[in-house]
Amino acid sequence: MEETTGVLKEGFLVKRGHIVHNWKVRWFVLLQDKLLYYKLEGGKKESSPKGRILLDGCTITCPCLEYENRPLLIKLKTKTNTDYFLECCSREERDSWALDITGAIHAGHPVQVQELHRMKNSFKLLENISLHHIVDKMRDSSTGIKLTLNVEQGNRYKETFTGSALVDWLISNSFAVSRFEAVTLASMLMEENFTKPVGARSTGATRYSDLSEQFLDDSTALYMFAETSKKMLSSKEELQFNISELSGTIVKQGYLVKQGHKRKNWKVRKFVLRADPAFLHYYDPTKEENRPVGGFSLRGCLVSALEDNGVPAGVKGNVQGNLFKIITKKDIHYYIQASSKAERTQWIEAIKPLT
Repeated sequence: MEETTGVLKEGFLVKRGHIVHNWKVRWFVLLQDKLLYYKLEGGKKESSPKGRILLDGCTITCPCLEYENRPLLIKLKTKTNTDYFLECCSREERDSWALDITGAIHAGHPVQVQELHRMKNSFKLLENISLHHIVDKMRDSSTGIKLTLNVEQGNRYKETFTGSALVDWLISNSFAVSRFEAVTLASMLMEENFTKPVGARSTGATRYSDLSEQFLDDSTALYMFAETSKKMLSSKEELQFNISELSGTIVKQGYLVKQGHKRKNWKVRKFVLRADPAFLHYYDPTKEENRPVGGFSLRGCLVSALEDNGVPAGVKGNVQGNLFKIITKKDIHYYIQASSKAERTQWIEAIKPLT
């Protein structure tokens, strides 16, 4: 058994396979000098790790935009030049993992830690930078910023990008070192009329904030190139899921383990909780397309924790505990496992007011 004392952080991440480049969800445990990852079998973490990443001499890239459909990646390159790609479920989660892994990599080298802080806190825009040059690069069809269809409050906006996607892109293309620097640069692009805010969230920010806060480093704030045509709203037939379901504000998101309906097997899914309208959708995090594989309205639902004394009827497999159950208005039972009691409580407390 691998030594796992001194756990700095743990949780689910989606990892790219080494030999076959497919994506699998693994349970990661960060220790002072290594990152262990475990397989999940029947809803339970296996006792010995499937693999380990030694952190000494590792370099980390975050944001890493090598896979355009996976914007929330962290890339680790080991001393022996092996690349690991790890995907998180939200930007906050990604930045928090990156910070903790960076801390562990540099823990043995205090001088580097100081240097890192100095670099983060020093802010100077590259003097010779031309905004035209940045916009040309942004528009490059292969390496530029990815334009996507986004939905906000029931409206569909074509060819847009989110605030946080632009910040990620500016950093990964070395136009900025820190998020703070990238936000300043993005604000300048907006001020000089290269880009413009679209939708309520980002437009509101430009009205009511100082210049430095007008651009939002946020995954719900939408922007587009200023000259993109005004034909932003289009027919609503393309989306498989009812458009209004996916237009609510995201209240909470994260990886949870869910029991299947037909085959009672346990799979890690990325859950996204939205309010107004209140829906809970779940996605397969190993797949490229960002489309829910299931979801339901929370109106009239019952949500409750299942206590750990014995496995309740309807639940199969060697369950780890921290179970909760949602019963929909149509009497469909969903069994879900959180990775800790605290996480289970947070999810239940977030869902309850929306039922």
